[in-house]
Amino acid sequence: MSIRHATRALRPLGFSARAVVVPRATPRTPAPAVVRTFHATRPAFIKVGDPLPGLDVLVEGSPGNKVNLAEEAAASNNMIVIGVPAAFSPACSASHIPSYINHPRTKEFDTVAVVSVNDVFVMKAWGDVLDPDHGSGIRFLADPTAKFTQALDLAFDGSAIFGGDRSKRYAIVVENGRVKSVHVEPDNTGTSVSLAEHVLGKA
Repeated sequence: MSIRHATRALRPLGFSARAVVVPRATPRTPAPAVVRTFHATRPAFIKVGDPLPGLDVLVEGSPGNKVNLAEEAAASNNMIVIGVPAAFSPACSASHIPSYINHPRTKEFDTVAVVSVNDVFVMKAWGDVLDPDHGSGIRFLADPTAKFTQALDLAFDGSAIFGGDRSKRYAIVVENGRVKSVHVEPDNTGTSVSLAEHVLGKA
């Protein structure tokens, strides 16, 4: 057998000398992105159009006297809820609450309630000091567990000064059971937006 014939015999079966065309690679279509529907963002604080939290956690005058402001708001024409960081604190006693006690439009509201994360005895004593004859009609409500304040999403960590969670300073105007306007201090405790003159207009 010649060398030429031997070489041909060693070729694998089916082998062809023709060029093999390899298809050009094409880019793969990327898989669709996975969209996650959950989020960890906390809800924004109470806003215009919301009802007040329907909780029986506020207390007025004595531990057994529970108050539900949502029920009262639904049964009245208008209401103001005033949140303060602490009873007897300087800004609360010197400017914030007195601005409502002395404002002529305060009496136009069916209910004006001051709410603070304090016990009921402290709130009663504070009201007696600020409004001895209770002529303004302003009510002083304790939120001892902070549940009402937390439901509004208006609590802040006041541990460094007050020993625990406290309420941001705010004023909420309610009409026919729904929030009409919300005035929350941007720094939690200041008096730039929640004084009576800002909420009710200048006297």
